[in-house]
Amino acid sequence: MDTVATTAHIVENTNLLLAVIIPLFASLVVMTLKNHPNLREFVSSSASVLLFLMVLSFIPALKAGETLKYTLFQLLPGLSITLRADGFSMIFALVASSLWMIAVYYSMGYMRAHDEPCQTRFNACFALAIFGAIGVAFSDNLLTLYLFYEIVSVCTYPLVAHHQDEESYEGARKYIVYLTTTAKFFLLPALILIYVLSGTLDFPHNINSGILPTDATGWVVTMLYVFCIFGFAKNGVMPFHHWLPGAMVAPTPVSALLHAVAVVKVGVFCTTRTMLYVFGVETMDRLNLGIPTAYFVGFTIIVASMIALSKDNLKARLAYSTVSQLSYIILGVALLTPHAIEGGLIHIVNHAFSKITLFFCAGAIYIAAHKKYISEMSGLGRTMPFTFGAFAVASLSMIGAPPVAGFVSKWYLLVGSMEAHQVGILLILIASTVLNVGYFAPVTYKAFFGKRPNGEAETGIKEAPLSMLIPLLIAVTVSVIIGVYPNFMMQFVRMVTG
Repeated sequence: MDTVATTAHIVENTNLLLAVIIPLFASLVVMTLKNHPNLREFVSSSASVLLFLMVLSFIPALKAGETLKYTLFQLLPGLSITLRADGFSMIFALVASSLWMIAVYYSMGYMRAHDEPCQTRFNACFALAIFGAIGVAFSDNLLTLYLFYEIVSVCTYPLVAHHQDEESYEGARKYIVYLTTTAKFFLLPALILIYVLSGTLDFPHNINSGILPTDATGWVVTMLYVFCIFGFAKNGVMPFHHWLPGAMVAPTPVSALLHAVAVVKVGVFCTTRTMLYVFGVETMDRLNLGIPTAYFVGFTIIVASMIALSKDNLKARLAYSTVSQLSYIILGVALLTPHAIEGGLIHIVNHAFSKITLFFCAGAIYIAAHKKYISEMSGLGRTMPFTFGAFAVASLSMIGAPPVAGFVSKWYLLVGSMEAHQVGILLILIASTVLNVGYFAPVTYKAFFGKRPNGEAETGIKEAPLSMLIPLLIAVTVSVIIGVYPNFMMQFVRMVTG
């Protein structure tokens, strides 16, 4: 792969620490406002706007060729807790901060409309999850990344177990067991051995060589690579994916957080950051790690899509769609060609806005019509045209149809697979597209052209409250805008590929 190996201009910037602290501080304040719901939501929404503006403030420096850093403290030589903003960081930081703004407003409408209990705890843990996600985005090394990765796991556990019944406890137990055990048994030993071999866990400033010494034993590097892929189980790669459908017992805003904003995006961000900045393109190519990884996650793409076809529960179908779509990101990076890496990384953004729209729609349908199953949604599109219209557009993005954002991802992935001369990957992407149509198109068709069940009138059903409808319309609008004008986010992707 032809990349540019440049020496980064590093600038100390304390605003990085401030950006990470904003959601943490918001969470602490929210905890004190149990009896003041309006003030509680005001604090959350204000913090989300402040965080987004703070992240935006880093863009001029990055465009000027600077890399922003801030070291909290040094543990050992080559081992520190350090924050860093570069092109790769901004891809995820912009997604997490912008979607937090939308999700806060939507959550307020959903939680109040459904009269959910423990809304203060919900808002506090939501902010803590964003704290972990922003920390992951701005991590300068593998140790900092690991610490914030674990923070996300712990802080989202109460959200999954929110309803505090047997089903939610079971889903939360599966969630925390899968994510913490894989991190402890795969990821932590890999971190220790990488440090022993390299003398550092700091990410380099380009994706060429990684940090592992070139004379390291091939099978040891391969083992460490496999441990990292499976250790970041939030990436949803089979067989460590069962936590994700199980977490669907949580309220819909939590599902949106899990699938679009924080948890799964943390997983694929950590995975791809490690692939490119710890192992590097040259090492992965030399040891032939990339193409086998692409085919391995290709299996996840196809099988998860086939399972999605069989699900009548809308959130379950969306959950397996997420399992499938996440592997697009890893597949693109694993192909190691410029266009494929760009397609994988931009899909972090494109999938986020489209998938959060779909989950917002699922929540709106449940609040307005009390329907969870696709077979019960025939004709609902005629009484909820905005919700199902947004669902249709976001579905097109997941399928990869223009002009929505998902088309940009799939185009780059298809070009990248041809650059890599991998006809098999090309066929996987085409087959996945057909399966996407198979499990998304029937939802829209039933909603607009299906007939309501006998004895069930359409007149009593209307759109969800504006506090839910407006966020989902904003999210789907952004999906279209970044599909038609992708260059704003692509500039950060190209900072990575050179």
